[in-house]
This record gives sequence, C-alpha cells and structure tokens, in this order.
Amino acid sequence: MSILNNKKIIFIGGGNMAQALISGLLARGVAASCVTVSDPSADIREQLTDKGLESVDPVGDADTARAAVKSAHIVILAVKPQVMKAVVSGFADVLNEQLVISVAAGLSTKNLTDMLQGYPTIVRAMPNTPAMIQMGATGLYAGSAVSDAQRQLAFEVMAASGLVLWVEDEEHMHAVTAVSGSAPAYFFYFIESMIEGAVELGLDRKQAAALAMQTALGAAQMSIASDETPEQLRKKVTSPNGTTQAAIESMQANHIGEHIQDAMRACYERSQALSAEMDD
Repeated sequence: MSILNNKKIIFIGGGNMAQALISGLLARGVAASCVTVSDPSADIREQLTDKGLESVDPVGDADTARAAVKSAHIVILAVKPQVMKAVVSGFADVLNEQLVISVAAGLSTKNLTDMLQGYPTIVRAMPNTPAMIQMGATGLYAGSAVSDAQRQLAFEVMAASGLVLWVEDEEHMHAVTAVSGSAPAYFFYFIESMIEGAVELGLDRKQAAALAMQTALGAAQMSIASDETPEQLRKKVTSPNGTTQAAIESMQANHIGEHIQDAMRACYERSQALSAEMDD
C-alpha cells in the first residue's frame, strides 16, 4: 500500500507542472478525490474538474481554499516565484502539520519560510518538463524541520513523475537546475541541430526528425540500462578511422564538451543570481 493512500494533497496553482505531477499521481493510483487544485483560472479549474479532481477559486472563494489547505496533508506550491509571496499570504496562517513542497525555481527554504510566516516544514523540488510524460528527473532538498516520514512522502509525490534524488546541501539545487531542471532544452537544441544537419545532407525533415529523435531515445535508454559509463559506450561504438571517429574528432576539435560545460555553468550562475534576487 502506498504511503500516499488517503493523503489529501492540494496544489496551489494548476499550470503545466502541476498537471504533470497530478497525472503521475493518478497513474500511481492516488484517488482523484484526494487531490484538490487551487487556481484562479476558470479554464484550468474546469479542465481539472473534468478529470474528477476537486478545484477551488482562491480569489472568488478564499474561505474554501483556506479550508482545503488546512485539511490537506501535503501542500504543493506550483506558482511562479514572483507571485509566491502574494499567493501564500492567503493561507499561511492555517498551516500546522502539513508538508509543504515547493516546485518554484530560485526560492530557498529560507525565502519560503519567511513567506509562510515562519512555517518551516518545507521540501524544495526541482523537477523538469519530461515529468509531463512521467519521465522527469527531480532533485529534492529538505529543511531541517522535515521528518523522515515527510521526506518519504515528498519522495513518493515526485517519484510518480520520474527519477528522484536528494541533495543534502541546498546550494546543490543550483547544480540540479543545470544538469536536469533546465537540461531538457539542451537536448532539444542538440536534436534541432541534428535535424538541420540531416536535412542539409539530403534527408527530408520528417525522416531527419524521426531518426534523430529515436537515436536520442535509444542512446539514453542504453546509458540507463548498461553497466558501462557513457564514455565506455561511446568508445565501443567508435571504430578506429571510421565514420563515428570522424564525427567525434570534429566535436573535440571544436571543443563541444567544453561548450556544454560552459552552458551548464551559465545556467548554474543564473540560478544563483535569481535566488539572490529573491533574497533581496
């Protein structure tokens, strides 16, 4: 039996990431009746109601929204960082023993505790967009007030949408952002480039896209399934003086690896800067 059984979960915000996490939870067997979404958009509320979920308007029916937070076991903050303070001010005073999980980028546990009037039971999550198809990768960090049981609850919530790893130093959440949170875009960019290259070499765009996407999927699956490292897998497929070696040598001569690491560093530093801005 899942530890999420009969746990009441409320999502504050019903956008794409919230809906991705909800889809994962429902697929794992969490009852729709246990999930409530608080969102001011009538369209979003209607979409979620059609799926059998409870929804509430935090603007037009603030008392009901506050009551839903008060009765929940888990409160998931899924609104933009810039509006977080205004949003949580409407219910911070009814928090008591709930586990709060934030998926807002850049907001530290200190930021969130301050916004929640000192409430400390907070887990930060950095998911990525493949969570929308239950193929996400999420980094988690727990504040010191979070119990072992609550850590397990947070893990189960996020694991419904993919891989989950804990970091024990909150500063490492910036690295999580660089290697997974923002990283789907890196791979999309690489696939884009492969498609354009294949079109220039004579394939039509549909053929190029199908081959590039399937190759990316296959390479990722091989990396996951194999006991060998990506470096070892690369070397095994790179025959001396062959076509793959020619491609790899071109990448190495153009310092592609270093450029990828530079891009990750830029992402990491921007994550730090955004967090610092939130602290001001």
